[in-house]
Amino acid sequence: MQSFEKLGAFYLGKEFDPAAGKTTDDLLLYDAKDLTTHAVCVGMTGSGKTGLCVGLLEEAAIDGIPALVIDPKGDLGNLLLTFPKLRPADFLPWIDPGEAARKGATPEAYAADRAALWKKGLAQWGEDGARIAAFRKAVDLAIYTPGSNAGLELSVLRSFAAPPPEVVDDGDLFRERITAAVSGLLALLGIDADPLRSREHILLSNILQAAWGSGRDLDIAGLIGEIQSPPFTRIGVMDLDAFYPPGDRFELAMSLNNLLASPGFASWMRGDPLDIQSLLWTPEGKPRLTIISIAHLSDPERMFIVTLLLNEMLAWIRTQSGTSSLRALLYMDEVFGYFPPTANPPSKRPMLTLLKQARAFGVGVVLATQNPVDLDYKGLSNTGTWFLGRLQTERDKARVLDGLEGASSSSGAAFDRARIERLLSGLQSRVFLMNNVHDDGPTLFHTRWALSYLRGPLTRSHIQTLMAPRKAAVAASAGAKTAKRAAVAAAAPTPAPEAPAVPKPTLPPGVEERFAPRRGLLAEGDRLLYRPAVMASARLHFVKARTELDHWRETTRLVLLPEHPGPTLWEEGEETAWGFDDLEIAAEGGATYGDLPREAGKARSYTSWGKVLKSFLYRTEAWNLWSSRNPKAVSAPEESRSEFAARLSILQRERRDLNLAKLEKRYGPKLARVQERIRKAALRVEREKAQFKQKSMESAVSIGATVLGALFGRRTRIGSIGRGASSIKGVGRARKERGDIGRATEDLRAQQARLEELEAEFQEALAAVRDKADPALLDVEEVAVRPRKADIAVEEICLVWTPWRLTADGKSEPLYD
Repeated sequence: MQSFEKLGAFYLGKEFDPAAGKTTDDLLLYDAKDLTTHAVCVGMTGSGKTGLCVGLLEEAAIDGIPALVIDPKGDLGNLLLTFPKLRPADFLPWIDPGEAARKGATPEAYAADRAALWKKGLAQWGEDGARIAAFRKAVDLAIYTPGSNAGLELSVLRSFAAPPPEVVDDGDLFRERITAAVSGLLALLGIDADPLRSREHILLSNILQAAWGSGRDLDIAGLIGEIQSPPFTRIGVMDLDAFYPPGDRFELAMSLNNLLASPGFASWMRGDPLDIQSLLWTPEGKPRLTIISIAHLSDPERMFIVTLLLNEMLAWIRTQSGTSSLRALLYMDEVFGYFPPTANPPSKRPMLTLLKQARAFGVGVVLATQNPVDLDYKGLSNTGTWFLGRLQTERDKARVLDGLEGASSSSGAAFDRARIERLLSGLQSRVFLMNNVHDDGPTLFHTRWALSYLRGPLTRSHIQTLMAPRKAAVAASAGAKTAKRAAVAAAAPTPAPEAPAVPKPTLPPGVEERFAPRRGLLAEGDRLLYRPAVMASARLHFVKARTELDHWRETTRLVLLPEHPGPTLWEEGEETAWGFDDLEIAAEGGATYGDLPREAGKARSYTSWGKVLKSFLYRTEAWNLWSSRNPKAVSAPEESRSEFAARLSILQRERRDLNLAKLEKRYGPKLARVQERIRKAALRVEREKAQFKQKSMESAVSIGATVLGALFGRRTRIGSIGRGASSIKGVGRARKERGDIGRATEDLRAQQARLEELEAEFQEALAAVRDKADPALLDVEEVAVRPRKADIAVEEICLVWTPWRLTADGKSEPLYD
């Protein structure tokens, strides 16, 4: 079997011969760069559509390309069911007992059957457990379940953060972002709002425009406040209260507040932020295959999350550099209802914008559906590759042909409607017609065997099982931070539960105090305890010669005060996300206070602690730059390790694609010339063989005639002698032709040897390109830049009382973030 592990080539299957009704030996290797012009996959249930798309995502992962997968049905979680050892025990937890019973087998027996089937199926397509292991090693796999804690949780609050300047500065894109965000939110509230006529839509759009235009973030709580008191007094030429009276605005705010207050919505505010960079790459820069499972959500909730994801993807690509190589994939399964031909749901506009603009940034969009009549084929005219499987009705076929004809017309490619219609009519399961505008014509192919075990949609418990190790790791990290804070708290004395409330200590002039805001609730029997801490803000200046680094950074530190603060005071502190503006000037009533160290009551102590903080920050703070030798690059000042590694990956891929193009340009003509010489040499051998055969026959006939004439003929003996001499010459010519055959054969062998030599040279050059492009060889080093000591400035420092919950059994828990 041919090798399918080619650079930048996706092994999707083998070409299919419709006349013979079987696959050929020719592999279908899809060029990864072709996906930058997007793809659509259409096929009815049972056509093999899921298997094809899973195979496409597997190939992308093996090639080091990250993917964000939107999964409305729950099928794509199967990508995590990959078992390199292919043991029955690996399959057993994922076997459907009901399906096993219908097959008349126990779960154990059915698991053994599936394991044997997968091992055999993979072998038939030249695959094995080693390729499964390579897939699992290449990417980080995760399932997110927004609005549910079954998988990893995804917070959507960040989606109302101000988009990057690249989006704000693009007027059309900025308006589209606002429209889609507001439409998605109103859809979640059950309001079908026209952007040009709906008061709700116009009001919210103006609020977001005012906030985002000034670079100000909004969360849902902030949005509720601004609905009641918008930062403007007029909408258009009308007074705000006339356009949307305060009472009506209050009702809209209450609707949004009810959503926010509902127990089910709390899960929408927990988990990882909706950040495309972190969904596509790990902090270490490893590509991710992230599945956003939305099968558990209602239709309005699905529309809301899909719209947010598409908008975030649009905002993200605007921050990326342009490239002709494939950077990442956005895949959506069952796009039915999200990109319809006539209606305009909130998801349609950002999807259309992505299809038009993502190509320039190396992002490929892949859409799949089994409902071809519900696709906007005019929008899909930007799609370069169509994978067409078995269709259910003639209407479906006609709609697909219309769309395919439009896409071919837009790209300038030829389109033979009658031929493609004939091919579509005879498709079998797992056989697809691929129409790629980058190829000379359509291709029929049979999909390869999936590396992943395709068991069907995953249940909630399945997702919980798959994501349990990841959740445990996150919990352990959070637990370490909580344990550190608890250890500090344990070192401070805690008042007995029955002890009377201790009043706040009186502070001398010159000692400033503030109160951290309380973030948690007190249950019945709990008491509010304030513990003393010292908080300081400082400015740090980082400068690095021969780089672009010349940056100031602010940091705010908080440390609970021990009984005797010393030179190591700040060692137990932590950086806070909030600053002095978030502190309150008064405490809550009825609280008790922890002991205040004597040093904290002296103004000069804070001056001393500020000096200690300077020294501490110089020793411990650093601006982490990242550098790479191959390719040679240094990270930008604000670039994280993940972003830098992702940039290196695309630089590496671009260099790989450029080197491949150079190799093809260098060796293509040489190989073509030698192949042409081989063709001509083979023709010459056949011609010489034919001439030798003809001359041999002529000589044989001539000799026979001479002998017969000499014995029985009436001619003279001299004439017989003349014919005999001619016959001898014919034998000589035949011998010469035999020599010509030998020389032609030697020439053919020489050209074949030259071809083998060239191919070996070409493969050696390809191997060198492959080795240089191996993501595992990326060597990212951390360069720690210390702050300039003379520029470190402590700007504010004061005593801060931190709120704690004191329970009836004497335990205390922090109530501040």
